[in-house]
Amino acid sequence: MRFRARLGAVAAAAAVAATTAFGVGQATADHSVPRSDKEIPNLTQVQDKIKAYYGDTVTADGEHYASPKSNYARQVHGIEAKAQQYLDGAARNHHGSGKPAIVLDMDDTTLLTYNFELQVGFAFSDKAQDAYLKSHDMEPVFGMDALVNHARAKGYEVFFVTGRKEAQRDWSVRNLKNVGYDVPLDRGHVYLKNKENPPSYLSCGTGCSTIEYKSGTRKHIESQGYDIVANFGDQHSDLRGGYADRTFKLPNPMYYLP
Repeated sequence: MRFRARLGAVAAAAAVAATTAFGVGQATADHSVPRSDKEIPNLTQVQDKIKAYYGDTVTADGEHYASPKSNYARQVHGIEAKAQQYLDGAARNHHGSGKPAIVLDMDDTTLLTYNFELQVGFAFSDKAQDAYLKSHDMEPVFGMDALVNHARAKGYEVFFVTGRKEAQRDWSVRNLKNVGYDVPLDRGHVYLKNKENPPSYLSCGTGCSTIEYKSGTRKHIESQGYDIVANFGDQHSDLRGGYADRTFKLPNPMYYLP
């Protein structure tokens, strides 16, 4: 989450990705430059759809929260049910060379950023994120705390690998603990991105892409005697690069991280 080439909360992604991420005139099949405004989703309408999907609930003091009865929550619960079935079966029949483990991203995989995104109007900045994490605890993604604690009870070692910066460690660990993640949260189990002083096991050094950082960290975890049975993330970049027997993609229409 440190370097968010965030294509707004939303589907202005088509235009922004084409011009910002790739440069004008450097379109690809997936990020083509719009030929007219008709090819660009209306930003306000997309934001309204995002709010409806999350079941936007506004408190008396104006805070926005996702609803546990929303379509988002239902979709997440469906993914979790499949994941728990898989993890239970893998725990009974695990024959890997290492101790079974799971790896999870943090934002919108284990902790829900919806309230933060609405506070900043889907306009992410490092400064805004720091201020929020320092003073707020994000709610757990619906049901993920129960799934993670269940996996721990089944014998899985639990690791968090997040793109949050190292300076946010204390706030992140506090948040996970406060909202019910009853698993070890020491430095050996929670990995944050240290761009200034990257660990020696990351050959990409200070220039790691998200995929390089996350897959390299998973490789490091497995080198310590673990078999990553499942890897969970809300971005495809959380999941690519190998070093996991199976991946589970959580939904997130609010932003895109390459």
